[in-house]
Amino acid sequence: MDTPLTMLDALRFWNNISSTALRNLEHDFSPRQMCILLQIYLQEGPHSIKSLSEKLYLPKASVCRAVDTLSQAKLVKRRKAEDDKRNVFVQRTLQGSVYLSSFADIILQTEKNLRNLTNC
Repeated sequence: MDTPLTMLDALRFWNNISSTALRNLEHDFSPRQMCILLQIYLQEGPHSIKSLSEKLYLPKASVCRAVDTLSQAKLVKRRKAEDDKRNVFVQRTLQGSVYLSSFADIILQTEKNLRNLTNC
């Protein structure tokens, strides 16, 4: 039978994920930047700065800065709307998919390691 995680176990689990990601991934993003990146990849679009701001309850300026960082890393790209060039959408990129796939692998491996430790 699986034993539920304690608070310390949960924090150690997240610490292992974070430290492994820092060692193995090219980019180090803030929780806000990761949350926005995951929102873009896990939720159907289109995504605009305004829609991301509303969904995540963040100021538009904060979302804009995070998207700037993610764009510089080529994990998302901005595209102007065809009908109104003032409206900008944020889109997924291949590099972003690869990054999140690598991040998911780290989570899965950490979970597997934890499961092996608790089954000893």
